[in-house]
Amino acid sequence: MKGVILAGGLGTRLYPLTHVTNKHLLPVYDRPMIFYPIQTLVKAGITEVLLVTSGPHVGHFLGVLKNGKELGLTHLEYAYQEKPDGGIADALSLAQDFADGENITVILGDNTTDADISNEVSNFDKGALVFLKKVEDPKRFGVAVFDKEDPTKVIAIEEKPKQPKSDMAVTGLYIYDSSVFKYINETKPSNRGELEITDVNNAYVEKGKLRWAELNGFWSDAGTFQSLFESNSYWFNKLKSEK
Repeated sequence: MKGVILAGGLGTRLYPLTHVTNKHLLPVYDRPMIFYPIQTLVKAGITEVLLVTSGPHVGHFLGVLKNGKELGLTHLEYAYQEKPDGGIADALSLAQDFADGENITVILGDNTTDADISNEVSNFDKGALVFLKKVEDPKRFGVAVFDKEDPTKVIAIEEKPKQPKSDMAVTGLYIYDSSVFKYINETKPSNRGELEITDVNNAYVEKGKLRWAELNGFWSDAGTFQSLFESNSYWFNKLKSEK
């Protein structure tokens, strides 16, 4: 399976840090943030990766990642998203040629996790699989809505709901079959003017083709000052103890 890392956007919530470089190159303990999603994919056996990025600092990635060999990748490609505020689904649409009809694992570039997803990757067949995590502030995320009669079944995903129906957040880690690009093409921009990945996931829900798995271990999206600090604290303690 191939992997796609979405590292676009302008990172406005982290200004003025992101005046200097792309959010995904900010340090999390002793390495750039982008190293963590790469390590998640490599640990799952995925070594062919496309990195989608945008904004004024895209060239910085080349100096840091080079061809990806030092991080365990056998193949690393780059794609440029012209509209950094176009949304996650818009960024993912750029991966269609790279995917070449194969299943793909998609992870957001600000996701830092020590979860092992190798079983889900190796056992994936078709449809979509989203990884969920219990959070204290679900209003910040896409949130899973479960069937009252079958609490293991997701019947919808709500984007940043004011009154969340659960505390299980979509983590920004997904596995898709090739239908994802068809659903993206059918998606219309939201009120924010973005192509929302939540709408794509709900397209799979409507077809009865979306499954979910709980993401075990630490996870943080590192997209705010608080979550960036929490990520640094966790990885400082974990990686320092391993040295």
